[in-house]
Amino acid sequence: MGARGDIIRATVSGRQAGQGGEPVSACPYPATSLLRTAWIKAYAETRPVPADAVDDQADE
Repeated sequence: MGARGDIIRATVSGRQAGQGGEPVSACPYPATSLLRTAWIKAYAETRPVPADAVDDQADE
């Protein structure tokens, strides 16, 4: 498969990790890889915002 397929797989994998509650350190891609960016973005989209972060925004 090409680069597009690799990005899709990284995105799906990141989303599954986020939904499964895995730590962000579970990302299998090196720091210099664009696939890491796709994985982390998908991971972050599925993780809930911590309650204390919501409270901090209300104080502003």
